[in-house]
Amino acid sequence: MRKRNRREFLEDSMFAAAGAVALGPATEIFAAEEQTKSPNGKLGVAVVGVRGRGGSHIGAFAGRKDTEVLYICDPDNEVGNRRAGEVAKRQGRKPKFVEDIRKVLEDKSVDIVSIATPNHWHALAAIWAIQAGKHVYVEKPVSHNVSEGRRIVEAARKYDKICQTGTQSRSNPGMIAAMKFVQDGGVGKVEVARGLCYKRRGSIGERGEYEAPDSINYDLWLGPAPMAPLTRKQFHYDWHWQWPYGNGDLGNQGIHQMDLARWGLGVDRLSDSVTSYGGRFGYVDAGDSANTQVVIHNYGAQSLVFEVRGLPTDGYKGSKIGVIFEGTEGFVVMTSYHSGAAFDLEGSKIKSFNGGGNHFENFLSAVRSGDHKDLNADIEDGHLSSALCHLGNISYRLGSQVPAAETVERLSSLKSSENVGRTIDRTLAHLDKNGVSGAVEMSVGPELAIDPKSEKFVSHKKADQMLTREYRAPFVVPAAGDV
Repeated sequence: MRKRNRREFLEDSMFAAAGAVALGPATEIFAAEEQTKSPNGKLGVAVVGVRGRGGSHIGAFAGRKDTEVLYICDPDNEVGNRRAGEVAKRQGRKPKFVEDIRKVLEDKSVDIVSIATPNHWHALAAIWAIQAGKHVYVEKPVSHNVSEGRRIVEAARKYDKICQTGTQSRSNPGMIAAMKFVQDGGVGKVEVARGLCYKRRGSIGERGEYEAPDSINYDLWLGPAPMAPLTRKQFHYDWHWQWPYGNGDLGNQGIHQMDLARWGLGVDRLSDSVTSYGGRFGYVDAGDSANTQVVIHNYGAQSLVFEVRGLPTDGYKGSKIGVIFEGTEGFVVMTSYHSGAAFDLEGSKIKSFNGGGNHFENFLSAVRSGDHKDLNADIEDGHLSSALCHLGNISYRLGSQVPAAETVERLSSLKSSENVGRTIDRTLAHLDKNGVSGAVEMSVGPELAIDPKSEKFVSHKKADQMLTREYRAPFVVPAAGDV
């Protein structure tokens, strides 16, 4: 038997503790929650994608009085079989292990499909499950591109199914209180909501042609993505940085903070325009996505700005992975998924926020009530926040290469409530501190006008083409109106 690596050992160790605390970024306490039985008896659950974050999903449902994990589904048979054995110890009965989600969907005893696959599978798995009559919990980002997210919303509404997005902060009392404070004018009129993803990311190794692990059904793992050779050294996780499967840190860690920024602004639509600039600096590897990126969404008198920094960096206003609301009378800094504080313009603290919650419990409550309005993170919220990430990546990918030092000049005409020049200066200083010369080329994307109603770009055919992708049959995400 293959020796488990350190990451797998840690995952298993964390899974063992999942009875009290879920895996993942947010604090989600399961054992302390009252587990009311469903009127229809136990809810049957299938967990799809069980490496990493999938352990949290297992911990949320296995061992409860009102749910039972009936299936473990993963294209990695080694990981899947191991997880099935662990669940058996937890709930007293071993779930079935299958590689193909379609086998799960044939079983009418499955009420819930909980999805923690790589990003490129999220939408198709969710839509197929909803069409099969299942309720869905789907991890963030809910989609790999803008069109996919709207299709999940259409499916959930058409088939009247509950679909929760895995943005756990939406269920945290500390975060809920902070958002209410911001929206009630606690720091005056908010002009900028700034999401931060300052998270160290190293090289993923040289681009080449590698073999997938023997335990992987590579055809099923690829699913909707093109059939192509494996070009990264580490099969698991590093797909995040390759466009066919992931969305960079903007759509990985960053989607949490993007969602919080949009929530605090109180906007329930896409922006009027988007611009992005950045690059992959400090190393040359198999990754495609930026490790240093700034996205500027324009909402008229307000801006939503997002900053990704994957090289070593200091925090900004006391936060590294968080969100900052900059108001006319002060600012709010959320430094975790459930805690932070508000300050006046002089920097004196005026209010603190703290408190974790249980996102899975909220999902189960909505499943029992049958009302998607009971969800803290309904799929439409997940779609909108995920789409803001995708739109930023589209501008970045359509960018032209210019010397980084010329970025200020290139974006000087951009109208925004954000101080564009100051953010660029901070970004260039960050690169300089990491030994990246200002002469290095940076991708500076176009300002793309958006029609929030149609969720398409205004007069930009090339950008519109990037709102979706070509799918590999039979793993095809339905087009608009075909769900």
